[in-house]
Amino acid sequence: MQNVVPVERAVAARTLEERAAAYADEVRRLVDAAYTVMRRTESLDPRVSDIVQAAGLSNQAFYRHFRTKDELLVAVLDDGRRRLVETLERRMAKASAGADAVRAWVEGLLEQARNAEAAANTRPFAVNGARLAARYPEATASQREQVIAPLRAAVADAGGDPGRDADAVYHLAMAATEDAIVRRQPPTRDDVAHLVAFVLRGIGASRR
Repeated sequence: MQNVVPVERAVAARTLEERAAAYADEVRRLVDAAYTVMRRTESLDPRVSDIVQAAGLSNQAFYRHFRTKDELLVAVLDDGRRRLVETLERRMAKASAGADAVRAWVEGLLEQARNAEAAANTRPFAVNGARLAARYPEATASQREQVIAPLRAAVADAGGDPGRDADAVYHLAMAATEDAIVRRQPPTRDDVAHLVAFVLRGIGASRR
């Protein structure tokens, strides 16, 4: 006998699916609007009213998804980290294992300071993102690890310590990236090449 879904369940499932799609669209619009407002104001403290206006939504829509403005900012930071990880993984997939993959990771990270749009999106977090890290340590630590994770295997393949060496490379490259973004002085290709060479020497890859 063929299983027949009761009409009330079928209608409810369709309604929930439609509502989920609508809510996902609202969240995407709020995240994109937060990027827009922060690029314009260069502040990590945009007003909710400005965000919902840029999104074309209401305060009710905002608080349906986020209890506070900082929760939205954590989501924005997570969105940016995910995009960065995708970029890094694409670059590394084209490189050979080991030193070449480490090079691709470092170059990909510093490209965030060389690309005007990426730098504009990142600048508010580079300037005063420590506030979010202090208020949401677990979320920001998880996001940081997402960025470091592809580097760990590459460092190990290059002969380095996937734990401490990868962490050191991350902190060095991220500091250089954020400093360039804050100063509005994109690193030159020579700057990037010098940092890559320094990193490879540091993990011992230049001798392999």
